[in-house]
Amino acid sequence: MASPSSLSPPPVPMQLFARNREKLLRSLRDHLASISRPIQGFVLLQGGDEQTRYCTDHAEVFRQESYFAYLFGVREPGFYGAVDVSSGRSYLFAPRLPAEYAVWLGEIKPLSYFKERYMVDMVFYVDEIVQVLHDHFGEAGKPLLFLLYGQNTDSDNFSKPAELEEMENFETDLNTLHPVLTECRVIKSELELDLIQYANDVSSEAHVEVMRKIRPGMKEYQLESTFLHHSYMYGGCRHCSYTCICATGENSAVLHYGHAAAPNDRTLQDGDISLFDMGAEYHFYGSDITCSFPVNGKFTKEQIIIYNAVLMAHDAVISSMRPGVDWIHMHKLAEKTILESLKAAGLMLGDIDGMMAKRLGAVFMPHGLGHFLGIDTHDPGGYPKGTERSKEPGLKSLRTIRELKEGMVITVEPGCYFIDALLVPALGDPTTSKFFNREEIIKYKNFGGVRIESDLYVTANGCKNLTHCPRTVSEIEAVMAGAPWPLNSGSSKIKEEKGSV
Repeated sequence: MASPSSLSPPPVPMQLFARNREKLLRSLRDHLASISRPIQGFVLLQGGDEQTRYCTDHAEVFRQESYFAYLFGVREPGFYGAVDVSSGRSYLFAPRLPAEYAVWLGEIKPLSYFKERYMVDMVFYVDEIVQVLHDHFGEAGKPLLFLLYGQNTDSDNFSKPAELEEMENFETDLNTLHPVLTECRVIKSELELDLIQYANDVSSEAHVEVMRKIRPGMKEYQLESTFLHHSYMYGGCRHCSYTCICATGENSAVLHYGHAAAPNDRTLQDGDISLFDMGAEYHFYGSDITCSFPVNGKFTKEQIIIYNAVLMAHDAVISSMRPGVDWIHMHKLAEKTILESLKAAGLMLGDIDGMMAKRLGAVFMPHGLGHFLGIDTHDPGGYPKGTERSKEPGLKSLRTIRELKEGMVITVEPGCYFIDALLVPALGDPTTSKFFNREEIIKYKNFGGVRIESDLYVTANGCKNLTHCPRTVSEIEAVMAGAPWPLNSGSSKIKEEKGSV
């Protein structure tokens, strides 16, 4: 029997992480030189520790801390890593495991294994960190440690600086490393892009599998299970980039549906629109893809109106992306495109510029247009020092306001949702209510929402779409009816403007 997948998990080159360290060294040295500081000291990072479920001995599946993963690629818990700023030498420090480890968890690897596997210059045990760094400092006085400490502008949480029992034996710098290392992560190398592309290939294929399996009467979690199974079974992706959003009907207007209080457990109804936001992760690097389509495989007239409004915004942004383009402008382009479509369909009335001035785009799309993607779903670097988040509706939810640069990977995810918590105040405000056709809007009260999300790599002259899912109404209907993907030439003759209605 033919396999439902043509994918094969690729080997992960450790040169990727060695080059990430080289990139950090160049950037850090340049920064230190620009402020007339000595080119010396150690970058010291602490990797993640294995966590148990509350007070039990149930160990959660470990996933490495992201900054540590970026520089060292280590999949095991309990490690530290260091880079000598002056010489460029790289060090790993492995936990000294007890003899019982070999009984319960397998072979205790020698230090030489980690040196070869992770392509570092030297490997020691964690309990040797203080002595090793003093021995290799090469200068008089206490060695200087550049520690990772800074705020993640997506979560507002702060990164955890490495901790040592004998920290008083070192000089420490908590301010320099975080902005430099974060900026390194913003621009992706070709080796990083290969892993992000693979995660996209796995996820795109798994989304298509969901399209083919979905039926009225199923539970949302059954489609989540389909995605997770395909990603792991055929793509080798043990981790997801984030908790799956598998929303149908009214749930598709809940932006972060799928959490513990709404665990993808609704029964699918004939006539529902579905919104599946799911992305696989491969060796730390992730994907973030959203597909929206009718549960029964046939778009209604109303679903076509909203879906095509979002698709036009999605395509307009992608067509406009290139280095130097302002991301706020892209967000507003998506809003304007959606409002124009809603006006053409009779849901909105009046002047589009007037709607934009009143920020009515945020009534239908309250979230930001997209975000950086890499080792984290919301990769850092969206708001470098000196930039400020807008306080306006919609714009305040942007995860970055930067100009695009070649080498960035960023999501494009416009959406159109009918959310009472936003529509009711807008309809009750005399300054905004005049723009809404109440008779038409009311027809969409229980519609839910549509989001279309792809992952884009910014190139020298434009961008490359890393995501390969059916996007047009005709493509989706054909694939849900059993057509192969990608479609064979001429396999679908449905006119996009009409869909199946």
